[in-house]
Amino acid sequence: MPVIIDFMSVSSYGSETVSSGDVKILKDTDLDLRGKHVLIVEDIIDTGLTLEYVIKYFKEGKGVKSLKTCTLLSKPERRKVDVQVEYIGFEVPDKFVIGYGLDYDQKYRNLPYIAVVIPE
Repeated sequence: MPVIIDFMSVSSYGSETVSSGDVKILKDTDLDLRGKHVLIVEDIIDTGLTLEYVIKYFKEGKGVKSLKTCTLLSKPERRKVDVQVEYIGFEVPDKFVIGYGLDYDQKYRNLPYIAVVIPE
């Protein structure tokens, strides 16, 4: 099966540790996805607001044929909306996590592990 990979940058955090709920597409996909089968791969799903926005954007704005979602980390106790996630790596508690690509104000993405931020 041929696979094509593209990237988007979508944020609802800014420099805060709690989702603002204001979802912004910082970089859109470069591909024409009309009629395509799409797998969204997320780092973390928190409130679900960002994923809900992206799913709606892909289905209505991009006209994808099918859509499934996958995430490394999921925080089910933080959900504000019901989003379907077909593939989940790990469920984590309601803590702000960093490392392994996850950042706090653009820092700590390079950590080779996932850690919890402890407020001072």
